[in-house]
Amino acid sequence: MVLLKGLSDKGFVFYTNFNSKKGGELKSNQKASMCFHWKSLRRQVRVLGKVEEVTSKEADDYYKSRPYKNKIAAWASSQSQVLDNRETFLDKIKEFEKKYSDENNVPRPPHWSGWRLLPDEIEFWLDGEGRIHERLNYRKSNNKWTKQLLYP
Repeated sequence: MVLLKGLSDKGFVFYTNFNSKKGGELKSNQKASMCFHWKSLRRQVRVLGKVEEVTSKEADDYYKSRPYKNKIAAWASSQSQVLDNRETFLDKIKEFEKKYSDENNVPRPPHWSGWRLLPDEIEFWLDGEGRIHERLNYRKSNNKWTKQLLYP
């Protein structure tokens, strides 16, 4: 699961530790999907496509906007790796708080950046009574989008 942090004509942007499990999988596969589900609204949007790294400037700009503790955690966390005990992580946080005591001057870790999902397919799903759902699927081919109605 990721937190969507940007949306533009180019695609959907999220940030993560590139050394994490998801970071490694995206580096090797470079295909991804996202699903936004709103149970209370009885709707869902699914996006499929390729991923690309965001620019260093985009990653730096977003990183600078993050709270101090989040920046420190990006340095201290060996995301997805086995942690022997919580104290080890808390100690690493203290170390990086000492190293980067100026809250306005915490550089972005080299292993932390963002991905942009470039959509090739977007499906809009609307819940229907008796499983008579409505599904509209948009596919991109040769820079043109085509719309299809799908069976539920």
